[in-house]
Amino acid sequence: MARYAGFKGAVYGSTTGSGTAVFIASLSKFSLSMTTGKQDVTAFQDPNLVYVQTLRDIKGSVSGFWDSASDALFDMSESTDGVKLYLYPSTLVPTQYFYGPAWLDASIDVDAKGTCNVSGDFVAAGAWGRQ
Repeated sequence: MARYAGFKGAVYGSTTGSGTAVFIASLSKFSLSMTTGKQDVTAFQDPNLVYVQTLRDIKGSVSGFWDSASDALFDMSESTDGVKLYLYPSTLVPTQYFYGPAWLDASIDVDAKGTCNVSGDFVAAGAWGRQ
C-alpha cells in the first residue's frame, strides 16, 4: 500500500442527477465524512452504555478558488434532482474513489486581502459507494 500527497486529488460532478460528471476546475480540497449513527440501547443492570449501529451519515465539503470561466458549484447547487459526485484522493490511483448522489450547497467568500474562494457542502441524496 502506498501513501499519496493530496495535490493529485480530483472532484468530478454533474450539474443534475442524471447528467454526466465532469472534472470541476480550481478546487483544491475536499472532505468526506462517513460516520454511522449510534442508538443508545442501555438497559437496567448493563455494566456500561450499550449502543447499536444505525445508518451511515454521509456528508462533506469541497472548496477551492473562484474561476470566472466555470460556475460548476453554483450550477450544481441549483439542481432540483441532486448531482453525482466522484471524489478521488489521488488520480495516480484512478480506480479508487468515493461516489454517490448528493445535494450540494455553494458559497463564495471574497477577501480584499486574500483570494476569491468557493466552497460547497454536500449530503447524500442516495446510496454511496467506494471503488
